[in-house]
Amino acid sequence: MADDNYLKKIKELAQKETSEEEYNLALNLLKTYKIAVFIVAYNAESFLKSVISRIPQDIGKLLTEVFIIDDCSQDKTYQIGLEIIKEFPEYNLNIYKTPFNRGYGGNQKLGYLYCIKKNYDIVILLHGDGQYAPEYIPKIIATFYNKETKQLYDAVFASRMINKKQALAGGMPLYKWFGNQVLTYLENKLLNLKLSEFHTGFRAYNIHSLKKAPFEFNSDNFHFDTEIIIQAKALNWQIIEISLPAYYGSEKCRVNGTKYAINCLKSVIRYKLVRLGIFYTRNFDFGIFENDNYQFKKSKYSLHQYIVKQFNKKENITTIELGANKGILSEIIAQKVNKHYAIDMIIPEKAENAIKLQTDLNSDFTQLLKDEKFDVCISLDTIEHLDHPEEYLKKIFKIMKPHSKLYISTANIAYLPVRISLLLGQLNYGKRGILDMTHKRLYTIPNFKLLLEQYGFKVEKIIAFPPPISDLISKRKFMQFIEKLHYHISNFWKNLFAYNFLVIARRTDSLEEIFEKTINKKT
Repeated sequence: MADDNYLKKIKELAQKETSEEEYNLALNLLKTYKIAVFIVAYNAESFLKSVISRIPQDIGKLLTEVFIIDDCSQDKTYQIGLEIIKEFPEYNLNIYKTPFNRGYGGNQKLGYLYCIKKNYDIVILLHGDGQYAPEYIPKIIATFYNKETKQLYDAVFASRMINKKQALAGGMPLYKWFGNQVLTYLENKLLNLKLSEFHTGFRAYNIHSLKKAPFEFNSDNFHFDTEIIIQAKALNWQIIEISLPAYYGSEKCRVNGTKYAINCLKSVIRYKLVRLGIFYTRNFDFGIFENDNYQFKKSKYSLHQYIVKQFNKKENITTIELGANKGILSEIIAQKVNKHYAIDMIIPEKAENAIKLQTDLNSDFTQLLKDEKFDVCISLDTIEHLDHPEEYLKKIFKIMKPHSKLYISTANIAYLPVRISLLLGQLNYGKRGILDMTHKRLYTIPNFKLLLEQYGFKVEKIIAFPPPISDLISKRKFMQFIEKLHYHISNFWKNLFAYNFLVIARRTDSLEEIFEKTINKKT
């Protein structure tokens, strides 16, 4: 059980650190907003009554609700909870029990959903084992109020690591104290945050902010807390921290520290990969790339800049770009040729000097072009999105002049990291990149080359490209060096190291054209 002397000290400390102004503000906010305390409990029969009794009484009376969710405990937590309700008639106190053990994160999901359905304004998360001090609830409530904007912050965290020595004095084991700081440091660096602690379980959330976070897709395990911070980062939450003394008594720790740390870092890395578009998890999907999945690349080792270099002087030719998106590349080309067409499902509005056409490339777009024939056709990273790539190549063949040039690119499914993922039994689609969720056909260099040859094109050259590191990650010199090195390695061993590749091919004569030249040739 909790040490009475230590708990007395915590109560005195909470009273000292919560000013009279803050306490009165908390009382006023309780009258203005619907504020609930949510207690997560598992095998907490020895601690639950103490946790409830430590809530300052005048605060407890004004709370909209104090509710406990017993995560299918194996002891008498639920029965004791029912008895506690009778002992605190002045509180709106309720207890619920899950039909099966949901886990720490799973239990939180239920509590937050409960608050959303109840239309509460603030929920304060409290552990049923007494590890966190309920005496600090008034300070947490008061801290929520932003005096400048007169609005509520998105979240308030009670951190044990603002005063690190105090955490040790509260009995935090040295290995946990050290591990907490190292893990928090790494998470802060990776997410560009400045939290003193990622791993406190004493938190309060603005329910209106929480509604916007897809927390229901987070882990049911202990790293749920880290994943909700990641979501807060993505949603640009304002998180305010207050200092909290730690207390480690006789409660049993149920967290495997090593596994927990690994899971936290994995979640952060997954989020970073989702942001790059090369990995996908539903809980970190915030609509990125939904409106603009296309970025014109400026790196000299990029596919776009390679195409630009092919039009370095004015030429009296007619060209077309299929899948032009907004038309940035088409506008550059249009200034170098006699006539240029830009086609996409959206109007290529930035291709001001081009003939702009809007159509679905799955349809028979050749009808829009009538009898126009092209000297050069450009189709960059488009074919893999189409329903019937073979039909698409037939249409391209139809609109091109004999011996005209085709620039066509796609992603390389045989890229080394993808091969390694497959070796490890993983194949995770993302919002863009090789495993873009909208890709309907995946290619290796040999099978794409064979496809082109089967539909009347003679492959002249294949150029490999690295991932767009400097455009998507950083333009620092080191990243540019990595991209340059990758570019050269990719072209040395294309099948293995090409992230995507460009095929330069010539349209050959069709059978009909050869027939005409052979049978109906003039003598």
